Amino acid sequence: MTFILGFGSALPPLRIDRDSAAHYAGLVSCTTVEERRKLGILYRRTGIGHRGSVLLERQPEPADGTVPNVDQSFYPPAESAEDRGPSTEIRNRRYEFEAPSLAREASLRALRDGNLHPTKITHLITVTCTGFSAPGIDISLIDELGLSPETERIQIGFMGCHAAINGLRVARGLIAAEPAARVLLCCVELCSLHYQYGFDANRIVSGALFADGAGAVVLAGVDALGDSANGADISAVDPFPLRRRTRSEVTATGSYLVPDSRDAMSWRIGDHGYEMTLSASVPEWILSHLSGYLTSWLQRQGESIESIGGWAVHPGGTRILAAVEQALSLPAEALQTPRAVLSEHGNMSSATMLVILESFARQGQPKPWLMLGFGPGLEIEVALIR
Repeated sequence: MTFILGFGSALPPLRIDRDSAAHYAGLVSCTTVEERRKLGILYRRTGIGHRGSVLLERQPEPADGTVPNVDQSFYPPAESAEDRGPSTEIRNRRYEFEAPSLAREASLRALRDGNLHPTKITHLITVTCTGFSAPGIDISLIDELGLSPETERIQIGFMGCHAAINGLRVARGLIAAEPAARVLLCCVELCSLHYQYGFDANRIVSGALFADGAGAVVLAGVDALGDSANGADISAVDPFPLRRRTRSEVTATGSYLVPDSRDAMSWRIGDHGYEMTLSASVPEWILSHLSGYLTSWLQRQGESIESIGGWAVHPGGTRILAAVEQALSLPAEALQTPRAVLSEHGNMSSATMLVILESFARQGQPKPWLMLGFGPGLEIEVALIR
């Protein structure tokens, strides 16, 4: 039995609105007025009102006291049609600098929410697909949170938007082997480090969707329940108000590799950042394959489409959410929280579903909850939480 004790999330201190994001994107992606017009239309269709980025810089406050604007200097305007912006090395070094603080903040919030002292953690799972280094985020979290030097570590890398489910699957395996284990799972993604220069349609779409953020959960086996913070000072981060709630249990996970879909979504390391390709055919793959697989999988868990109380669908974009809604014949309100998270924060890759789960917990969303995400493969990943 794998129980979730606490949730935490962290966002960059600054965020940008849709129109400003489109403006900066146009400086590096567009060379004609027509391209800028098309880019603006695309950004308006994303369903994203705001998104956070570690690259944003606060402008001096105007004399009239209005809210200061934000700017960025990481991506200079393209000097030519061949300009592809900062090198992968430069982007990855920025990741090394920025990612640990977001991961630490989200993890502290999860520990605080679970009332668990950091030294009680036995296993650490870190998830990311937007940067790598060694020593990495795992070592940083051990140092900065004060975890035991004997903490066992696992890194899940380059699995994309559904990777939080892969992290939960690993946590379940660890806890099955050691029922007294207490696992910290942290997803941190800095997607804004990989914006691509040039007017390539598929990459323009991904650039219009992605954002930065971190999410964390603390999990424990049945033999570990009852551990508390024991008066430890973990108040460096001001947490969301704690909510008394029934404990959540991760009861099952599942995977389905969609046949003949290898070109639907890809994520590769290029010379100028990681190159994301998101085909317009993804919603069609969802419409063709999701219902049959998910209906069968839920039946094996003693559930059905109708019995799910909370749909934690990864909001890869408005078209993907609409395809899930249509494929499963869901009521209009079923995906209200995923749409709200997309609108307020953008697509934060693997961290996004943990932010949705945190919202469910604080809203008192009826269970069971179904986590559902899509990634390169095309792969469908699911998890059931009761």
